[in-house]
Amino acid sequence: MVFVWSRLTQGDPLFTLSQVALNDTIMVFAFAPIVALLLGLSSIVVPWATLLTSVLLYIVVPVVVAQAWRRLLLARGPGALDAALARIGPWSIAALLATLVLLFAFQGEAILEQPLVIAMLAVPILIQVAFNSALAYGLNRRAGESHAVACPSALIGASNFFELAVAAAISLFGFDSGAALATVVGVLIEVPVMLLVVRLVNRSKGWYEAGRPVNHG
Repeated sequence: MVFVWSRLTQGDPLFTLSQVALNDTIMVFAFAPIVALLLGLSSIVVPWATLLTSVLLYIVVPVVVAQAWRRLLLARGPGALDAALARIGPWSIAALLATLVLLFAFQGEAILEQPLVIAMLAVPILIQVAFNSALAYGLNRRAGESHAVACPSALIGASNFFELAVAAAISLFGFDSGAALATVVGVLIEVPVMLLVVRLVNRSKGWYEAGRPVNHG
């Protein structure tokens, strides 16, 4: 999803790739211990094998496949990679929308029946996305970074690993569980909010460029 947000803001692709790679590296090692800790605080015991399998299937395998495909394309020349990214751009948006439709189809009834619960889940997500994106955007402006760097930085800082959380929750507790509902709501809330952030950083480009100091680094 981060690559989709970055492309919508004309973000620096190399910066985006480096940040996503860093995030994925951290999550490979941190996701299982964090989930085990948080669930342990709630007296929920989850087999470590299940957590590690989730990390392997939903982080390690996609990263390895993506890197292998990237190397194959770069072997044909830089133009091959650029052409492939241009071709899959519309498909990535379509896949994102299809994912939302499927998630809502599985949890639509539960969402409509529990509006208060949904609101309690949505408010912290809205606050987190708004605060993190504004903080990252402002710090990049103060540091003199270009708008092409500030945009993906703000979006990456505000994004969550809800896709991984959904997969792990469904594998652990099933489609109809409260855990799956919480993670699905997270995705349904995050996507429109992140699109709003995309719109705001695009519309504020003039303000951003006018006030940032020149970065000589």
